[in-house]
Amino acid sequence: MSRELPAAAGHTPASVRILGPGPSCRPQEPRARSRLISRPAPPAWPCAPVPTSPDPSAATSEGWSRDAVAPAACSPWVLARAHASPRARPRPCPWTPDKAQRTEPRVDTMDRGALPQVVALLLAVCSLSPTSLAETIRCDLQPADPKVTYATSQVSEGCVAQVPNTNLEVHILFLEFPRDVSELKLTIQRSKQNGTGPREALLVLSTNKTAFVRLEAPGIPLRLAYDPQLIIFQETPRVNTTGLPPFTSKRHLFKWANTNGSIASAAELKDPESILLRLDQAQTAPSSCSLEPHVDMGHTLEWQPRAGASVRGCRLEGVAGHKEAHILRVLPGRDTGRRTVTVKVELSCASGDPDAVLILQGPPYVSWLIDANHNIQFWATGEYTLKIFPERNIPGYMLPDTLEGLLEEAQRLNASVVASYVELPLASDVSLQAHSCGGGLQTSPMPVQTTPPKSCNQELLMSLIQPTCSDDVMTLVLKKELISSLHCTVMSLTFWDSSCQADDRDDHLVLRSTYSNCGMKVTENVVSNEVVVNLLSSSSPQRKKVHCVNTESLSLRLGLYLSPHFAQASNTIELGQQGFVQVSVSPMIPEHVFQLESCHLDLGPDTDTVELIQSHTAKGSCVSMLSPSPEGDMRFSFLLRGYMVPTPKTGTLSCTIALYPRIWSQEVQKTVSMRLSIVSPGMPGKTLVLPAVLGITFGAFLIGALLTAALWYIYLHTRPPSKREPVVAVAAPASSESSSTNHSIGSTQSTPCSTSSMA
Repeated sequence: MSRELPAAAGHTPASVRILGPGPSCRPQEPRARSRLISRPAPPAWPCAPVPTSPDPSAATSEGWSRDAVAPAACSPWVLARAHASPRARPRPCPWTPDKAQRTEPRVDTMDRGALPQVVALLLAVCSLSPTSLAETIRCDLQPADPKVTYATSQVSEGCVAQVPNTNLEVHILFLEFPRDVSELKLTIQRSKQNGTGPREALLVLSTNKTAFVRLEAPGIPLRLAYDPQLIIFQETPRVNTTGLPPFTSKRHLFKWANTNGSIASAAELKDPESILLRLDQAQTAPSSCSLEPHVDMGHTLEWQPRAGASVRGCRLEGVAGHKEAHILRVLPGRDTGRRTVTVKVELSCASGDPDAVLILQGPPYVSWLIDANHNIQFWATGEYTLKIFPERNIPGYMLPDTLEGLLEEAQRLNASVVASYVELPLASDVSLQAHSCGGGLQTSPMPVQTTPPKSCNQELLMSLIQPTCSDDVMTLVLKKELISSLHCTVMSLTFWDSSCQADDRDDHLVLRSTYSNCGMKVTENVVSNEVVVNLLSSSSPQRKKVHCVNTESLSLRLGLYLSPHFAQASNTIELGQQGFVQVSVSPMIPEHVFQLESCHLDLGPDTDTVELIQSHTAKGSCVSMLSPSPEGDMRFSFLLRGYMVPTPKTGTLSCTIALYPRIWSQEVQKTVSMRLSIVSPGMPGKTLVLPAVLGITFGAFLIGALLTAALWYIYLHTRPPSKREPVVAVAAPASSESSSTNHSIGSTQSTPCSTSSMA
């Protein structure tokens, strides 16, 4: 506002404008305000004293001294920073316009030469005031009770690649756990693809300790490769699985994974609690995946560490009141692309809103989405949005990027307690939970690490009970080490018939029985029983149904055919020839799903094994999966290489069938094999198969008939009426033509990945 001072007699009236803090004397205010948010009052920035009257010696009619007004009225447009250190905040001068005093008329006669001395005195007083709040802050950070969890895409080692032209994309997770047994939630997602079906993915899980995994991958064609001795799924996944060979280094695992498909991502995670893996293609990623330290996986992977963040707090000495500050600092990462951090704040307040401020500091490319259960004060860098007003982007403030600077900011905002101070890597979601509600510092004692007693995890223990079935025997094995890590004490382990108890061996509990004992229920194809576990921590026994597939009643047949009609089976194949294979299972069990797990052709010790199918997928361009027969038999075709050194004469074709029961979680595999004779093109004495014999016979008959007709036609039209000509003279060209034709029929040409062609 503007007010005019009254003019003294004989002097020209002087106009003095008393202004509020201008743009250069206060921090930038946001353009929009929320009624639910209280803001701190802008600080009173100190200003350099400047004359406000053309005649400082003139006195007003009411006795105001212009000499007093001139040095005391601080111009809002001139900041007095010359006296402060580079990090110091300006301090208010000890004189403000409301402190002006009436002066006697003798003041008007003050020598104008005294004005510079007054100005110098006031500046000296300002310079003697504390130049920086940091010099007076006393804050001993100690572990505090608030809990902070977060999800991040930062990994200690990893890579992301763009692999658009591949039939199978591979994702690798290296999991490191500090405990013997850990739990992990693993979620796989893929966005909907327009016009194309989802591409199959192979997920490789490598871990150093035992992990119980809860997998969620709805509607995704997924294959898993893992060590079943270390990774146990709480529910057997309804996806294709394969065993992971033991590897001594990540490089060896990478090499193995490359033989199955193109590696799209790989990451090393230390003690994860949950993982979200998105199978969408990274648009800006390189074409190959090579492990690098400290990588931001971006949209591809987000994970939540089990331990959470380290939270510290302190009491700010010299500040009265009960206001508390929560300071969250997000450290910059390698990726500088814009991103939003969702911050959820839950304060436990019995009544009313707390007297608290949330300070959010991060890189300039980070914005914030704040979800708080109480009305509190916010102070953030960049832009921030409130969840209750998602359409409003509120500009933030410039905040220090150091611990001392943020503590100074909390003290300047009149906070007496720093309830939580947290430094996090670049995160996507942060959750802050505090049980205090203003005024009190809840610290956690550090001196003695005490381990509270843990109860037995019965759910995980029962998931360990997985029977194996072979030779009419059901067997269950429990490792004592895993039982101990779950804090369980097993008193007894039996079948439904309590007389069949587990054997206590060195490091295992083994429960086994034949299909005819211990209360087994045997049907045509399934054997069932119940396992009873008595625990020390439970008053009632735990029970679980177990099943076995009676594979003895199943018959597998493997047939090789030389035509896609599957009409005549054969046990002989020629190099360079295409073979068609059919695998039949009888009887077909409605409760089971049959899948072709793997097939290979063993050509002897001197020749490499030809892999035909691996993990339900055709291996190479010379192998094709075919539609099943009307009866549901599994089919595929392959093309045998035309040249091999040394040339094999026999081989063994083997296929493994996987049986997946529909009503319970168990996988059963069974293998069937057949011997093959292998012949080379042009091999003397090679045996002709029936289709070839029939073809040659029919061709010879047709050629003979045509030659006979031609000779008869020539004979009728060329013989003289009175003389008969011998037909021997014209037989030679026909014989020559027949010889040429037969030679053409017998010529073949083979290539490593093509069928034999006939001229």
